[in-house]
Amino acid sequence: MMNLFADLESEVRSYCRTWPVVFDHAVGSRMYDENGRSYLDFFAGAGALNYGHNQPELKRALLEYLERDGVTHGLDMHTTAKRELLAALREHVFAPRGLDYKVQFPGPTGTNAVEAALKLARKVTGRESIISFTHGFHGMTLGSLSVTGNAMKRGGAGIPLVHATPMPFDNYLDGQVPDFLWFERLLADSGSGLNAPAAVIVETVQGEGGINVARPEWLRALADLCKRHDILLIVDDVQMGCGRTGPFFSFEVAGIEPDIVCLSKSIGGYGLPLALVLLRPELDVWSPGEHNGTFRGNNPAFVTATRALELFWTDDLLPAQTATKGEVVESALTAIASKHAELDIAVRGRGLAWGLAFADADVAAKVVTGAFDRGLLIETAGADGEVAKLMPALTIGHDELGEGLEILTDAVADAAH
Repeated sequence: MMNLFADLESEVRSYCRTWPVVFDHAVGSRMYDENGRSYLDFFAGAGALNYGHNQPELKRALLEYLERDGVTHGLDMHTTAKRELLAALREHVFAPRGLDYKVQFPGPTGTNAVEAALKLARKVTGRESIISFTHGFHGMTLGSLSVTGNAMKRGGAGIPLVHATPMPFDNYLDGQVPDFLWFERLLADSGSGLNAPAAVIVETVQGEGGINVARPEWLRALADLCKRHDILLIVDDVQMGCGRTGPFFSFEVAGIEPDIVCLSKSIGGYGLPLALVLLRPELDVWSPGEHNGTFRGNNPAFVTATRALELFWTDDLLPAQTATKGEVVESALTAIASKHAELDIAVRGRGLAWGLAFADADVAAKVVTGAFDRGLLIETAGADGEVAKLMPALTIGHDELGEGLEILTDAVADAAH
């Protein structure tokens, strides 16, 4: 029945080409194809499954809600499920971090959150220009694509992508130029041609861009620049939020407080579609209905999101475990890079988002294929697909983590020959 996919599904499909099997069920950090073969999942739904597949307590909360005929579709109506999520966000996320944010529910995906954030920044400031960064990725709709770096994805828009200007991400110029020298000069020079920006949008760790990690001091300097020039700071935490880098928010390591934060993927806990825009209260200048979406009230996702916050974010256990597991991954990847110096491999990452960056993108592709053949799911990232990207579930057991790293070690050794 594999032919059915080729016959009826669009050519735009991609992940299934990398993993050409039919998956049937999944539990924790394992997926199973229809023939019963097990695959360790170091992909985690592109970051949407930080707590693994079908986490039992999240599943039970969802089933109980559905079985009692809880509201499934609610637009932006008040529901008990939404109230419980807002209360959990305030208690378990905002209050412990001293954050004061309003919560906006856009459409249910990351790019919806980014589009809403860009629109709001322009509305608040009355300016059009947005500053983005090299190798950034923010989504596939037009506004999000305008602040995305990847040429192939931008090309799919079919029209000019305007009102956005890229700046060098941290270490883009190999440390040869002081941080923000170019950006500051353009802002100060009335002849530079740079329109006064409404906002800067940044990922603290660029996932699709190749696991490029911004230093805390770079992020602090960026936040200071934005404040001095009256520019709003938007952090896109769609993939790296919800504990992926350790703390709940990836920007916590820098001690900054963005004006606007975009969340999606694992905020729903169970892999159900959900996105949030967090904004400082004084920025909440929307008129009722000025930005909306039919599925912004995905109540089943509210239920699993609430339970995930109650289960994983009432103490510091998960961040501590993520840090420990991250050290294990870093050690294994460093050993791989040292053993295969001829491949010129760079190790990048933070928390449980890691990458092996190869000088030759073909080698990265071979590693991903070799890992799949051995029962491990990883993907490539980076402008040319030169990075083998690892994002296991935060809840993965140490034995399964070790098993996956052994498979990766073998896959790199095989690709090196």
